[in-house]
Amino acid sequence: MTTTSRAGQRPARQLPRTKARNNRTDGAARAPWMLLAPFLVLFVLTFILPIFVAVLSSFTKVTRSGLFGETGVESEFAGFSNYAQALGDGSFIASIGRMLLFGIIQVPVMIALCTVLALMLESASAKWPSFFRAAYFLPYGVPGVIATILWSFLYVPGLSPLFDIAALVGLTPDFLGANSVLWSIANIVTWSYTGYNMLIIVAQLKAIPGELYEAAKVDGASTFRVALSIQLPLIKPALVLTTVFSIIGTLQLFAEAEVLKTVAPAIDSQYTPNLSAYTTAFAYNDYNVAAAQAVLIALAAFTLSFAFLKFTNRKSS
Repeated sequence: MTTTSRAGQRPARQLPRTKARNNRTDGAARAPWMLLAPFLVLFVLTFILPIFVAVLSSFTKVTRSGLFGETGVESEFAGFSNYAQALGDGSFIASIGRMLLFGIIQVPVMIALCTVLALMLESASAKWPSFFRAAYFLPYGVPGVIATILWSFLYVPGLSPLFDIAALVGLTPDFLGANSVLWSIANIVTWSYTGYNMLIIVAQLKAIPGELYEAAKVDGASTFRVALSIQLPLIKPALVLTTVFSIIGTLQLFAEAEVLKTVAPAIDSQYTPNLSAYTTAFAYNDYNVAAAQAVLIALAAFTLSFAFLKFTNRKSS
């Protein structure tokens, strides 16, 4: 009877242990979500929700009665009429074409420059690489508005010493003219972001195993040969990443044009796509068309980035 009693008590003793084990398992499963909850809430509120509201607004038409809408405001589904109005705006389409030209020239120049700088800093003969990495990265720490103001002093005649130097050799540059102001903006963007992209490439270079350099040294490979046959193929992911970031940043160009237009008559209120959407929203108070323009800008950035990624993947395969 004693044996039977003990045997019958075993399930009763193990039940609390099983329940505690299940509670620990459930707690372990919930722990990652509890840790991610603050980020997910902020991500939804600051990223997902604004996108959803912008897309919804782009398909909505708001009609205000009265001079200031004091007698009523009505919202109705507008279909694609806001997109048709945005695409029918010649200035907006011209701004996208202008940024495409900007990206075709500026992005390859910047990527080539930051790649050369990264290879030079990571070469065995480089002196004070830490100092120069910090020096090249420093312009990225300057806000875009401040950087544009600083460069505008070099673009304005009467303030810039560059005009005095050019006059000595008989040149009269026009940095803010209709045909040159776009490249003056490109110069500011290149100055600001080359160091940032360089650090991404430097990080990829540091991940290359040292055995590859030792083998190349044994084979008598020159520095140029090492860069061409070892470093450049292995930093391709970093080059693709920086190029995609630059493509997206090109269509997001805003601060430089907004600040520089105060001294450059060639820059109008719709010079870049973002500036055009900003003007439509806050100067013309047409938020629905501005939302359609914002969606079109996002689609253009996605399409160009996706096409570039498909091109690089096809080329590598």
